[in-house]
Amino acid sequence: MEHVYISDIGNYVDEEVKLKGWVYNTRSSGKIWFLIVRDGTGTIQGVGLANELPEDVFEKFGDLTYETSVIVKGVVQKDDRAPSGYELLLKDVKIVHQAVDYPITPKEHGVTFLLDNRHLWVRSSKQHALLRIRHEVINACRDFFNQRDFILFDAPIFTPNAVEGTTTLFETEYFGEKAYLTQSGQLYGEAGAMAFGKVYVFGPTFRAEKSKTRRHLTEFWMVEPEMAYYDLDDNMDLAEEFVEYVVQRTLEERKEELKVLERDTSKLESIQRPFPRITYTEAVDILNKAGHDFEWGGDFGAPDETLIAEKFDRPVMVHRYPAAIKAFYMKRDPKDEKLALGVDVLAPEGYGEIIGGGQREDDYDTLLGRINEHELPVDPFQWYLDLRRYGSVPHSGFGMGIERAISWIAGIHHLREAIPFPRTISRLNP
Repeated sequence: MEHVYISDIGNYVDEEVKLKGWVYNTRSSGKIWFLIVRDGTGTIQGVGLANELPEDVFEKFGDLTYETSVIVKGVVQKDDRAPSGYELLLKDVKIVHQAVDYPITPKEHGVTFLLDNRHLWVRSSKQHALLRIRHEVINACRDFFNQRDFILFDAPIFTPNAVEGTTTLFETEYFGEKAYLTQSGQLYGEAGAMAFGKVYVFGPTFRAEKSKTRRHLTEFWMVEPEMAYYDLDDNMDLAEEFVEYVVQRTLEERKEELKVLERDTSKLESIQRPFPRITYTEAVDILNKAGHDFEWGGDFGAPDETLIAEKFDRPVMVHRYPAAIKAFYMKRDPKDEKLALGVDVLAPEGYGEIIGGGQREDDYDTLLGRINEHELPVDPFQWYLDLRRYGSVPHSGFGMGIERAISWIAGIHHLREAIPFPRTISRLNP
């Protein structure tokens, strides 16, 4: 008898199969037991009839506690009323391991309790749906760049220098030297772009931000493309094409998961190019006209981003920020030295920035001056300066936070559920 997965059950109608999984739910109706089994690929209801099963097998149903691991045998039957479209007429049940006092029950639990039990919480239907959406988003990111001849270019996690400012670095001792957990793979991605033309870095990044907002994690994943001979406009063209692709791919491939999460997918169906593009100055005007009293030169906070994005039905691209609030590597606008050739993509529905990027400074002397202006040590950046010494070209790139994108696409309130094991300033376990 063949072991099959629930996702493939439709290929075995009227055949006897073996399923290996866990008890999702049970209920009894006298001489009938209803058993819902999950195996990671889906769930299916099995029906055990007292008059068709040996007495010792039928009695086992009473021992099937929530999350007990089981091997069941039964005949697959078509059933349009069932969520999966199929039902299993049970012939045998074997208990592999009985789960006793499983801590997560159908009753309401607080978020702290659920996060303390995150290793078990990921088995629940909504978390299952979320992490399948995460899987789809990550695959979509890889496929988008792979289909366009980008090369995956892995960046190190230990680095000798800061990328996004020195105040959010996780410092560690590295064989007698100071090292830091990477804030971004961007600088290494730039080296890749000078070698391959188009690359993307994909991996975990770390920010020691003492923030408790729903938009922040201390460890998160980013996908960061870098492209030689791209200016800011080229960069924005790629970013909007990328976002559209990831959203539409997830809509197409994860309909059932989005349904489980009760996501209003009509708001995602409109995520089509072109995206509106406004300057930072125009964004400030939007805030002030809305009575927000925002001073030009400040960085946008979450409420500001929400108010700006509310004016549009799809992501809005805000470009040309004040150079003073951007990183040292950002190229200045040749028409106005006060502005940086940067862009942020703000998602609608209050989800804020999902992409940040821009054109990089490609002139050696200018970049060296910026490093000194920011009071950064020059020695750890010598290799980065080499990229401007030997065949420098205009180049651009951006980074998309995977968890922020997932939170928006899935319509969840807090991005801590968009990663299997979230890390925040107050959580290191499990």
